[in-house]
Amino acid sequence: MRVALPEGKQGLNDDGDETPIHTIKENVEAFRDWVTTDKRFLWNKAYKKMVAQLDQYWEKLFADPIPVTTPQGIVMIQPQRTNNILERFFRDLKRRNRKKSGISSMGKTLTYMLPSTPLVCNLEHNEYEQIIRNGCESLEKRFAQIDCQLIWDQFKQSRKSSVIISPQIKKLIAQPNFPEQLSNHYAAFASN
Repeated sequence: MRVALPEGKQGLNDDGDETPIHTIKENVEAFRDWVTTDKRFLWNKAYKKMVAQLDQYWEKLFADPIPVTTPQGIVMIQPQRTNNILERFFRDLKRRNRKKSGISSMGKTLTYMLPSTPLVCNLEHNEYEQIIRNGCESLEKRFAQIDCQLIWDQFKQSRKSSVIISPQIKKLIAQPNFPEQLSNHYAAFASN
């Protein structure tokens, strides 16, 4: 089904190949027919559940691209058919957390994480970085345009929320030059 190619070396991180959707649909139909007619699979509950999932989400799996009107003209956007991108992100986040802390549980890490922290991971993608730069030649110049007072107002607003923030993060936020430190940290991260 083209998610991870047998000869590929990337496993679950494999993007598959550029097979047209109608070819994939035909292959999935043939696979579904094979599973539902072959006597080896008729008694197996796992295969029945898989077929039920295919039937339930069939229209979403093979939906046509969505036309979107942009200033550059009509762009066709193909809906994401799986949550593979999010699974990759959380797998990578969990791996990094295990290396850093030696603990496989992510509960506390996610609870105390600043809400925008995962967005930093997107800086690895050129398209995202170009959006963030918004015409500037570097992230440093883009961050220099940030209004520090706006950031302080946002922090004051977030302090009023009922979200639990770890003492270490509270100390960091309380520092008078926190916005500048944060900008420098992001700029250093982006330059690596």
